Amino acid sequence: MSAPRLLFVCLGNICRSPLVEAVARQRCAEAGLAVEVASCGTGDWHVGHGADPRMVRAAAAAGYDLMPHRARQLQAADLDGYDLVLAMDRDNLRGIASHVSPRSRAETGLFLAWTGAAPPEDFPDPYHGAFDGFTASVALAEQGVAGLIRRLRQR
Repeated sequence: MSAPRLLFVCLGNICRSPLVEAVARQRCAEAGLAVEVASCGTGDWHVGHGADPRMVRAAAAAGYDLMPHRARQLQAADLDGYDLVLAMDRDNLRGIASHVSPRSRAETGLFLAWTGAAPPEDFPDPYHGAFDGFTASVALAEQGVAGLIRRLRQR
């Protein structure tokens, strides 16, 4: 059986989803789980840009490297190429739903709800907030990825 392909989706692909991608990549490897992970955004404002510098700093402080990241936009083909497409919030989930077609094979859902993480179900967007929101995002990503690993092991 091939490694599950996971796609994490937020609005611009410069804060939450690249963070969750990096945490999932590192933590799944540490757990010995073979997975492929990627991230994207529902919007196109930041395509080709790196992660938000505030998120890069918060992630680096926790041991995650976001420097190689380049934002990209969700495409309809992503719903054929990934097994699991997880949105950071309900608005992102609606954006994903607009790309679903009869041939789409990906399971979709809210990242924190799917992983069984404690509330909130929506992963708050730190983009317009203070640096503390970025630090809190790292902790929430780690909590969600811990749940993701538990759930993947049950499959």
